[in-house]
Amino acid sequence: MQTLIELYDERPLENVLSPQVFMPERVVYLCPHAVSKDEHAKKVIRRYLKTKGFEGEIRFFGADMYDTADMLKALTEITDNCPGAVLDITGGTDQALFASGVLSARYGTPAFTYSRKHNRFYSVHEAPFGREMDCTISLSVEDCFVMAGGAVKRGRVDNAVLGRYMKYYDPFFELFLKYRREWTALIGWMQRASAPSGGKISLTVDSPASVKGDRGMIRIDFDVLCALQDLGFLTDLSFPGGDSVRFTFKDEQIRFWLRDVGSVLETYVYKGCLDTGLFDDVCTSVVVDWEGDLRQGNITNELDVMASKGIMPVFISCKTGEIRTEALNELAILRDRFGGRIARAAVVSSSKCQLITRHRAHELDIDVIDLEDLKNGRLGARLASLSRPL
Repeated sequence: MQTLIELYDERPLENVLSPQVFMPERVVYLCPHAVSKDEHAKKVIRRYLKTKGFEGEIRFFGADMYDTADMLKALTEITDNCPGAVLDITGGTDQALFASGVLSARYGTPAFTYSRKHNRFYSVHEAPFGREMDCTISLSVEDCFVMAGGAVKRGRVDNAVLGRYMKYYDPFFELFLKYRREWTALIGWMQRASAPSGGKISLTVDSPASVKGDRGMIRIDFDVLCALQDLGFLTDLSFPGGDSVRFTFKDEQIRFWLRDVGSVLETYVYKGCLDTGLFDDVCTSVVVDWEGDLRQGNITNELDVMASKGIMPVFISCKTGEIRTEALNELAILRDRFGGRIARAAVVSSSKCQLITRHRAHELDIDVIDLEDLKNGRLGARLASLSRPL
């Protein structure tokens, strides 16, 4: 393919999918005048396509995207000056689609489109290369943010080490379900009993069985500590004097998980996504920099679990407490900003979801997976359903 004409769209995927599939000699974006003058917007597309190995020429041609005559004039100029032009009409405004149709009818310019539902390219006019051609592109979690101008920072967890702990995630979650009502108090005790001393972190804990919390004294349940030792998270557990506790965390990662309330559910959902065998990439604790340049002060969000299937991103929020409307709204904004219409979103809660919350989630096209699903072994099936487009 010599020249690919892209109709610029506010949804990032529509702008970069065809160029990375067909790798033409040049891509010309028919875009609003504001975008043609916006160096940052152009840099985002160039940066992303470069990560995908695109080495062709990239141009931006400004036009009034709501003026058919102006766009037709621009499209005619592009085809006159760029040989072998082909139209991708997947994105763009209705007026841009109409102008493209007029151009194709007048000059026989080949045109094709992409179907999200079928994950295929289709020839619209004289484009045999796009006749029911399956899209085989698989995006990483990071790709989903980079194409939209964002960047991914390392979060609370180093995903590179998670594979070492795979055997622990299921029994860890089973332990959580058994002590679910006391879990917040347990983590609160762990945070205080293992607090750094003199700025130094130690894996060994030597603490009274009762410590001062935010709302009074917190006393540790010895049975929970014994269960954690049986799991392999603690070693050298003892109770000297009958009212003291001494033990050693297995390592720094385990220490972190036992000092963080949400980690037990996040790691369980992370493993659940992997166990489906349906996702191309799965990460937990994904910190998104909205500006993409990793400067201090930028807007950031942390996503508990993120997965991708082909070109479809899946955004998952995990809550060990009740699901609040604010959390649903935040998840929807993040999905829409970095995933667009093709993305899926879900919230997983270890509490029973209220009817009014389910209604709000339904309005936002967010799947709800709650305590009943977790207790009855339905997590895998519910996560698997997220691998399919709506």
